[in-house]
Amino acid sequence: MPVARKLLVKQIRSTIGRPEVQKRTMRALGLRKMNATAIHGDNPAIRGMVSKVRHLVEVQELDDE
Repeated sequence: MPVARKLLVKQIRSTIGRPEVQKRTMRALGLRKMNATAIHGDNPAIRGMVSKVRHLVEVQELDDE
């Protein structure tokens, strides 16, 4: 059985002064404050969102066991 992957997304930079679309993407990822973390399933939608704000976040892959 394949191992389900999860992504741990951590906000490492502020959204102050960023375009509104990036702020909305961060909110959609569940990140509102500095050093906040959120765990999401690894799928193309989440990967795309992370890609749009990659300069504001840090990502780790987790194995769901």
